Amino acid sequence: MTGLETSMQSPASGFDKFAAGASDCWLSVPSDPDPAPPLRVPCAVTEDRRAELDSLLRAMPLSRLISNGMEYADANNLQSMASAGIDWIEAGAWLGDRNIRLARKALSKGHRISARSYFRFASACFRFAQNAIPSDTETKKRLYRKMIESFADAGALDDSPTEHWMVPYEKGHLCGWVMRPAGEQSPPVVIVLGGFDGWREEHYCSAAALVDRGIAVLLVDAPGQGETRLFHRLYLASDAHHAISRMIDVLSEDRRFGNRFGIWGNSFGGFLAAQAAIADERLSACCVNGGTIRPLEFPERYPRFFNKVEAMVGTSNRGEAVSIMEKLDISRSVAGLRCSLLQLHSESDQVFCLENARRLYDLAQSRDKTLLIWADGDHCIYNHPHERNCVVSDWFCEKLSASAQ
Repeated sequence: MTGLETSMQSPASGFDKFAAGASDCWLSVPSDPDPAPPLRVPCAVTEDRRAELDSLLRAMPLSRLISNGMEYADANNLQSMASAGIDWIEAGAWLGDRNIRLARKALSKGHRISARSYFRFASACFRFAQNAIPSDTETKKRLYRKMIESFADAGALDDSPTEHWMVPYEKGHLCGWVMRPAGEQSPPVVIVLGGFDGWREEHYCSAAALVDRGIAVLLVDAPGQGETRLFHRLYLASDAHHAISRMIDVLSEDRRFGNRFGIWGNSFGGFLAAQAAIADERLSACCVNGGTIRPLEFPERYPRFFNKVEAMVGTSNRGEAVSIMEKLDISRSVAGLRCSLLQLHSESDQVFCLENARRLYDLAQSRDKTLLIWADGDHCIYNHPHERNCVVSDWFCEKLSASAQ
């Protein structure tokens, strides 16, 4: 098959910003079985706090919140609270606790499906709350533990239970979730990765689309990400692909799975996916969603983001962080990418520019490669989640020979 580049044009979409009034913040409270005291709307917001909240609103727009697992009303309320000047972290945690109460109420009455959905929404709330904390503080870890616990409570109610997965690596553990399609014998496996700060659970909906089609998923945190970093102190290094090869080693020994492997990386995870596919021939299909050939391009354009980069690489020294990031550049090695390649990108991506995404596509030596460009897309195509998930999961079915559904 020859290379293919397609441009996808969709109608413009967006969301209006909610008014910053106290009455806009509590739309969900009347249905709460045990309502908690509402958070206080500040009488005044300092310029610094307003700038911080506005930055978070830009980094986590409604399209991203909803695409990556938040319930619509929760996403609206979080944005409304932040617009009113309420602390983002407190607002996200408040919404997460509310979902846990709803989940437990449903479970006490035997409503497992409802309970599962509320546990999963709680996990999303805690995840987006901790996202506002760049360094690995105790508050971030506490919220992340609640996120993991909620996600596990939801996974235990799945038809084929979602399993927590850990494997020793270097001086810590690589951590993830295994999701398996019910009734499938030896299914192919796709490793799904998140980015700089949107880690594994943020891509649950994408993983679920694969499981629906008979493909098993390892939803995982690489070194520098999520649970792997926060609780096992494994940090990002230039040889991150070795960690992914270790994952494949363990999956290959698990008799529940077949010997067909793919990888789907989102944002910075797209770079990790491409780097791994170059290094490990066992990966026969690679999807890069919103990725890049050189991740340093983003913090170079937005230097304030370096604090999150420093946390990923495990240093507070800006020079050391830059040195590590400079080595994360596959410009010279991407010709070694020969497996099937699917690349998704937005024409106006503000994180990783289309120009660098095209270089990855152009330089890859895959005989079977496709680049899809959304003219109105958000970063990682957050504003077209269903279309994105269908395109990618169907593609993996074809490339890994799963039974298409």
